[in-house]
Amino acid sequence: MIGLVLAAGAGRRLRPYTDTLPKALVPVDPEGEGTKTVLDIALGNFAEVGLTEVAVVVGYRKEAVYERREALEQKYGVKITLIDNDKAEEWNNAYSLWCARDVLKQGVILANGDTVHPVSVEKTLLETRGRGQKIILALDTVKNLADEEMKVVVDPDKGVQRITKLMDPSDATGEYIGVTLIEPEAGEELADALKTTFERDPDLYYEDGYQELVNRGFTIDIAPIGDVKWVEIDNHDDLAKGREIACQY
Repeated sequence: MIGLVLAAGAGRRLRPYTDTLPKALVPVDPEGEGTKTVLDIALGNFAEVGLTEVAVVVGYRKEAVYERREALEQKYGVKITLIDNDKAEEWNNAYSLWCARDVLKQGVILANGDTVHPVSVEKTLLETRGRGQKIILALDTVKNLADEEMKVVVDPDKGVQRITKLMDPSDATGEYIGVTLIEPEAGEELADALKTTFERDPDLYYEDGYQELVNRGFTIDIAPIGDVKWVEIDNHDDLAKGREIACQY
């Protein structure tokens, strides 16, 4: 199993940082000097749970990631493979994850390039595996939900039933936080579902690919992460929260 980070996004609501950097390299250290980024957090978490190889899907301002690759490899003791997304500024992330389809067959822990979260999330996913699950989503079942969150409905016996932002928050079991464990045997089926998804509409999310799998009868499981501090960084308010959280671990 290897780590996988989706880091192709532009994050235009985080300008001026993202005038020259992809969202995954926006500074989340308290001083804003760039000593810690979301990519740093993901790599550090992967290394802490014993992963030695990481694939990173890059697109917007990818040269910044290429420039830092060697230093990041040395800092975290991992080998980094960069995967180019040629449509990063045109299409949404269902296509971005599909670009890593060959990597999915190795089994991955996937982390979005805009999610600040502690390593306890990866540890929870790894502790949950081993009972026949093929895909396990990290789920926050504690947070009060609103319209923007990626909401999930779970049947205790059948796993994930719905995953979408377009849902009444009161109907949801919890929020998907952007971290997934994908076993090797799920790779090919997931890649096919992602392809169907972006061919239907290139603006769709990879979570819509998860829904496509569920609609096909594939069981997707969840792992509640407990009461932990995390944030998806979409704008400057989120960035301020991310800096508060990142300095705690």
